[in-house]
Amino acid sequence: MFIEQMNKEFYKKTIIIVGGSRGIGKGVSDKFKELGAEVKIISTNNCNIRQKKSIDDYFSKIEKFDILVNCAGINYCKKINEISYEEWSEVLETNLTSYFYIIKKSIPLMSFGSKIINISSIAGRNKSIVSGAHYTSSKAGLIGLTRQLAQELGKKGININCVCPSQTMTPMLKNSMSNEEIIKLEENIPLGRIARIEEIVEPIIFLCSSKASYIHGACIDINGGQL
Repeated sequence: MFIEQMNKEFYKKTIIIVGGSRGIGKGVSDKFKELGAEVKIISTNNCNIRQKKSIDDYFSKIEKFDILVNCAGINYCKKINEISYEEWSEVLETNLTSYFYIIKKSIPLMSFGSKIINISSIAGRNKSIVSGAHYTSSKAGLIGLTRQLAQELGKKGININCVCPSQTMTPMLKNSMSNEEIIKLEENIPLGRIARIEEIVEPIIFLCSSKASYIHGACIDINGGQL
């Protein structure tokens, strides 16, 4: 019954997924397509999210849409003494500032009942054992952005939430950690393993559904018990 409702609910709805060409974003994109939605992907091929003009140009061609999922992100595993001012700016512009501006451009194009999902991280909730301070700061900022905008968007009937996944078996993780580090990490996860992409995707789909109509300004942990 639930699957049938999801098929009907998202059929022909328009979804914009930022960073939808790989990792969790691709998983979300594939799932929405499976449910019959019209999916538009923002990637490096069609929009530079670190440039205001590029975002402006992209949204000048967009009409009304229903759901925005912000998945784009970059990560560098460095200590603070290794992080340059330029690299700090690059990460914050990609992982936080772009989310702010894309949401700002999206709001006028969304109607009552629309949904916005931001992808934060367990790093934003607590800390990261491998990522740099710039990544952790950007993900913590997303939690604050989500909660603040919940106050502003509620009266418009636009639900905004974020999810905080722990380490997930994505290309970014494989580039960030060695096999030995992954094995060591899994030993400290209560569920004993790293998350699969689909285990992050399904809660996002739920938050985009009418079943989650009273979930607003929430940060949902998907972390295998890493509290």
